[in-house]
Amino acid sequence: MEFPQIISEPSSPADFLQSIESRSTSEESFAADYVEEQLSENERDLDTSKRLVKGEEWNFYAKDVKIRKEDLNRLVMDFLVAEGYPVAVEKFQEETGTQRILFLVDFCYFLNKKTAEIDLASIADRSAVIRAIECGNMDVATEKLSALNPEILETNFYFKQQKTIELIREGKGEEATAYCKKELTPLVQGNKALLEELERTITLRVFDDPYPCQYKELIDTSRRFKSASEVNAAILTNQTGEKGSKLERLLKMLFWTQDQADEKALYPRLSDLSTCQSLYPWE
Repeated sequence: MEFPQIISEPSSPADFLQSIESRSTSEESFAADYVEEQLSENERDLDTSKRLVKGEEWNFYAKDVKIRKEDLNRLVMDFLVAEGYPVAVEKFQEETGTQRILFLVDFCYFLNKKTAEIDLASIADRSAVIRAIECGNMDVATEKLSALNPEILETNFYFKQQKTIELIREGKGEEATAYCKKELTPLVQGNKALLEELERTITLRVFDDPYPCQYKELIDTSRRFKSASEVNAAILTNQTGEKGSKLERLLKMLFWTQDQADEKALYPRLSDLSTCQSLYPWE
């Protein structure tokens, strides 16, 4: 790029004013051309109505965020307790000295001090129910849940739905229909969403493997983990008033915050939680 030429000495006031205007226009043009050259081809195509936060600026602010190891340990412990991993809870407590706690207040930050210490035996009892559901062993799950919390056994739709699915999987269609009519029908009264789930569940009887796409998710073994998660949340809510881990709530908040930021800025957006990879809009 050629730099703007120096304007020669004016011969009159009028010439002087004209030279100033000419120089100003020339310098503005030079500055615009210079900025344009510094932008990559992708950056020129970006939405100019949004603020561009490049990696350097992003890292400048990020490095000032300090999180104590103690607080991270508490966050990990909260997750292990909430998800029902008693062995891991015990080992982690031995290694770090972190209390067996759950965060009780859903503030914007996990550094609040309002927590509750959870008895290891209660974690083990809850874990026994969860793991039985995940394995598809609903008879054992029924026995364990009956001892732990009979009310949830009687009123939790997802537990009874999973038991119906397991009966259908075992080829016990008539038994599944009878169970569904007796146990599930009373739970869906006045609830359109649950009624639709009930109808989808019992419709599984009509098909053989391979199941149609709209029903495959129900019969897939991954469904057990979803049902187990729902039952776990119900037990936790009954015991502590909280239905999940703080980490899960923080991740939901992260995605919500990114959605809000997307409306006003272009920045390194976290795109893959498993690898912590970010998406750079200008690349």
